[in-house]
Amino acid sequence: MNNKKNVTGTLKISEDAIVRIAESAAAEIKGVVLTSTNKLAVISPKSHISEKIISPITIKLSSDSVSLDIAIIVSENSKASEVSKGVQNSVKSAVQSMTGIAVSKVNVTVAGISPEK
Repeated sequence: MNNKKNVTGTLKISEDAIVRIAESAAAEIKGVVLTSTNKLAVISPKSHISEKIISPITIKLSSDSVSLDIAIIVSENSKASEVSKGVQNSVKSAVQSMTGIAVSKVNVTVAGISPEK
């Protein structure tokens, strides 16, 4: 006889965890510029008062899905449209498979082009 216990409860996944999954998936795509710590490059708009660091990923959670906005820097010898499509596919797949949450859309903004070194 096979005894199975039903476990009930809730699973909560933090927004920060989803952001980290998305960042890791985007970083795997060739042509995406990373920092020295293999994180997505951040956008640093200049202001006359101070410099504000903006995360390259924002998410919007609904009751049954998540949408993500990702800003990337693309290396100058890459095709931005191909890199963006790769980021969309990689992020959607990773977030859905790791969290079980449906991804409704992944919006990618090419925030800049970086010269290859």
